[in-house]
Amino acid sequence: MIRIVTAGRLARLEQEADHARDRARDVQAQADAAWGSHVRELYAVTDRAERAEATTSEVGVLLSGALAELSEAQQELLRKDIEIRRLREVLESGVLVGRSLTVLMHYGEPHTVYATREHALADTATHGVPAGTAWVPCGEHSTSASTWCVAAFIYDADCKGYRRAFMPSPEPVGGAA
Repeated sequence: MIRIVTAGRLARLEQEADHARDRARDVQAQADAAWGSHVRELYAVTDRAERAEATTSEVGVLLSGALAELSEAQQELLRKDIEIRRLREVLESGVLVGRSLTVLMHYGEPHTVYATREHALADTATHGVPAGTAWVPCGEHSTSASTWCVAAFIYDADCKGYRRAFMPSPEPVGGAA
């Protein structure tokens, strides 16, 4: 088969080829724009996911800290509840005469009240005193001179209250004996 190509036909083919190239450039530009938009969207989504992950991690750390504080507070509340029950039992027993209490003093100020000296010494570790610390009664020296000391108090029916089991001797006023 022989085909005769005329100048008009050749011009039309060149014109169709130019239109096809223009159309291909337009489609390529649209594809490039769509690809760029897709990549920008992907970066934005990735950034949001990374920020959400970092926020989740921070919230996890805060939550674990809050749970630790809550546990500590619950333990302290339990200790206080046990102490309240014990003191209620003592109060309800009605027998106070001759009964003694031990007070843990911190720089001379009452800190915690215990039924026995042994309870006081056993609980001092919760206040930062190392186990096995040698304890001495408050005695003659000023209670404010030591960080921690243990003082015994006994119930005095005459005054309807507790007084120190060991009363320091009064200091002379103005050097008088």
